[in-house]
Amino acid sequence: MTVLAILQARVSSSRLPKKVLAPILGKPMLARQIERLKHSETIDRLVVATSNDPSDDALVGLCADIGISCHRGSLNDVLQRFAGAFEAFGPADTIVRLTGDCPLADPAVIDRVIREHLASGADYTTNAIECTWPDGLDAEVMRGAVLRSAASEAALPSQREHVTPFIYNNPQRFKIAHVKNGENLSHLRWTVDEPADLAFVTEVYTALYPEYPAFGTADILALLARRPELATINGSFERNEGYAKSLQLDTTSQK
Repeated sequence: MTVLAILQARVSSSRLPKKVLAPILGKPMLARQIERLKHSETIDRLVVATSNDPSDDALVGLCADIGISCHRGSLNDVLQRFAGAFEAFGPADTIVRLTGDCPLADPAVIDRVIREHLASGADYTTNAIECTWPDGLDAEVMRGAVLRSAASEAALPSQREHVTPFIYNNPQRFKIAHVKNGENLSHLRWTVDEPADLAFVTEVYTALYPEYPAFGTADILALLARRPELATINGSFERNEGYAKSLQLDTTSQK
């Protein structure tokens, strides 16, 4: 059973432009995230899905430099782009959705979500809806047929921009499974959307990477226990702010 991970990334972020190319200890943030994802035990194939906008040419060049396959599609219809990557780099029974703003992504957490998905027989499995993990450790896993259904049927702006709402908002149609952490850590913010997020992540890498490049969630938590002031660098931002904004567009489009 083939597991295909599709990592969404683009340069034209509204809140922090070119963040995926921002340097962390001398390498672009996206390269750092891919370096971590290569430690996954369950992902068979990893591909970056970016846009066909000229602004993402540099990102495509980065993928070529580090030997990662890349698919280009619509800038704004991210679901079309994501499904296009699936069709281009399949066949695959299981699809993993990851986003390029998570340079602290933990392959062990991703592997757990994948394994629980395969064991449960679910159509869609995630740790990102009933949130108990730090923001930035999100993983979504789905069957290929379910992704095809979403790509052909989803119509609302939020469904096209964020790929999976059509699936998880239809639990009567799709079997949904949730993966929860033993301790609720959802108050922690490890994603990168703002300059303060990048400052936080850089501090974490500076503290942990030189001695142990494959540091994981437990190592970051231990660092925060020693240096609790680090969590205040970016602790004031709302989780899933981008999705909340796209829901407003749904209302506008239906008027």
